[in-house]
Amino acid sequence: MPEDTPPLTKPRIVFEGVRKDFTVKDRTGIGQRARFTALDGIDLEIADGEFVVLVGPSGCGKSTLLELLGGLARPTGGRILLDGEPVTGPGLDRGIVFQQYALLPWRTAQGNVEFGLEATGVPRRQRAARAREFLDLVGLTGFEDRHPHELSGGMRQRVAIARSLAYDPAVLLMDEPFAALDAQTRESLQDELLRIWQRTGKTVVFITHGIDEAVYLGQRVAVMTSRPGRIKQIVPVALGPRTATDDLRSSPEFARHRHEIWSLLHDEVARAQQLEKEEASV
Repeated sequence: MPEDTPPLTKPRIVFEGVRKDFTVKDRTGIGQRARFTALDGIDLEIADGEFVVLVGPSGCGKSTLLELLGGLARPTGGRILLDGEPVTGPGLDRGIVFQQYALLPWRTAQGNVEFGLEATGVPRRQRAARAREFLDLVGLTGFEDRHPHELSGGMRQRVAIARSLAYDPAVLLMDEPFAALDAQTRESLQDELLRIWQRTGKTVVFITHGIDEAVYLGQRVAVMTSRPGRIKQIVPVALGPRTATDDLRSSPEFARHRHEIWSLLHDEVARAQQLEKEEASV
């Protein structure tokens, strides 16, 4: 089972001086195009089996960073290494879970989980068995034949997680997967995700706006600056096994980590809001 502080081994993921620029239409209305930098000088190493959470103000490039790691976009500068090899595109070694479930409405829960396995050529009988295995892993035994419209939001997200896990990626990338859920469901799925992570040993990179969620889930929390996004500070979170107490979120250690991350974010959020005002006035 992963520990709160991973051993210093060869990292599974390495960001080296990663920069990402975008070209956008200039607001002056004269047809010119402008460039802005979303990410600049990102350096970060993530160990095998580690759970790392990224937090930062809106527009700081968190999702862009995840897209680069997922191979959905290419960096303007620097490089990203996965197991020592440059990331040049999407791959089955990475599973992605977004805020929106992106389930196929005409397929059952089992059919949605099988979908990714079909693309990799897994035989039909093995697909069915593996889909049931991972639906059981996320607590959906008995719901295999339900369609997405017959499932709650939390259940749909469980299906999405099962689908991403079924083809056994080494790395799980999660972009605010619980943001649209009510507080009680969100906390329940946080516990479920920790249980799955502890059982599978996957490397998880998780994006959230919630400081409490970051502290509860992460072994380390990488706090990002306002745009252009940089790593401001990495906060190790030492809370012991997350299942050791029924009220971990009320513990003094939890409050201390939460305050530290809030303090780091406070000025960055203010800067981001000021930048938005300046851009809106142009």
